[in-house]
Amino acid sequence: MIGREPERLTYQEQLTLDGKWIALEIYTPETLPLRHIAAVGDSAVECMRELAAKGMDARRFEFRPFRRSFR
Repeated sequence: MIGREPERLTYQEQLTLDGKWIALEIYTPETLPLRHIAAVGDSAVECMRELAAKGMDARRFEFRPFRRSFR
């Protein structure tokens, strides 16, 4: 699911991520309008650790709880 657009996740993927935190790159004119999941964790802090482990700057990301769109 990392590297995928949240809007294009399958129902099963949404169920798996429901309640988890995701990190999405903050939109800027230099980035593409389609944002991809860069990290997944049980908290925003876990996402930040995952990004740091990949050598990414957490300040360039927003963190939010994932809620599936299909109920």
